[in-house]
Amino acid sequence: MASDATRAVGIDIGGTGIKGAVVDLKDGTLLTDRVKVSTPKGAEPPDVLEAVKEVLSRLEISEDAIPLGVAFPAIVKNGTTLSAANVSDKWIGFEAEKFFEDGLGRDIYFANDADVAGVAEMRYGAARDQNGLVILTTLGTGIGSAVMYRGVLIPNTELGHLQRAKHGKDAEAFAAYSAMEREELSWEQWAERLQWYYDYVQFLFSPDLFIVGGGVSKHADKFLHLLSLKTPIVPATHRNNAGIIGAAALSLGAAPQLADVTVAD
Repeated sequence: MASDATRAVGIDIGGTGIKGAVVDLKDGTLLTDRVKVSTPKGAEPPDVLEAVKEVLSRLEISEDAIPLGVAFPAIVKNGTTLSAANVSDKWIGFEAEKFFEDGLGRDIYFANDADVAGVAEMRYGAARDQNGLVILTTLGTGIGSAVMYRGVLIPNTELGHLQRAKHGKDAEAFAAYSAMEREELSWEQWAERLQWYYDYVQFLFSPDLFIVGGGVSKHADKFLHLLSLKTPIVPATHRNNAGIIGAAALSLGAAPQLADVTVAD
């Protein structure tokens, strides 16, 4: 393995699964197998903490010498979760970073899950060296988003919650991968919903590039070609590992090797 100065642990908490691995920060590759456990039913704070502990135990991480980043599906400001996307409402207004630090007995870096996936793609993937406006979307239990402009991340965008006028449901209820599974849609039927979604985002932001992450990105060949957009759209280089990699990368905060990735205030 690489030295402690060049590796970190990334934990990606999602609505259905909690994943983690040790990451080489030089090139964004996994140094261990990815460990995954199911997100506990109801996803309440104490149960999620125990699941994170299980992931760390299975990774054989017992010391705090290796930096740790945790990605979470919520708006995160100053360590507090301000929303609850596909997890318990008890996370709303919850001092989550302190909760995890107290429970794990160590410092962590804590951020929105789609934002850290965006950082992974900026530093090691499809958004690297892109000078325009890049929007990453994660398609899974919900729809997460990361907006990046000239290497600067604008945190806590919630483009999965764009509203569908007169329909009573937001975008992710209509077009997330979970909607495809729940309603047993074909790839073609789901692509029609994605077409509506990306057309809408394209109209609002005029991006230079769309990146598609989340678990379904490994099947990008089944649906991306069905979309007709003015904006190029590509799968995330790191697919569903982007959250792990980005969380690990941000765990060093303002370390010199992360100077090329800026997070806007």
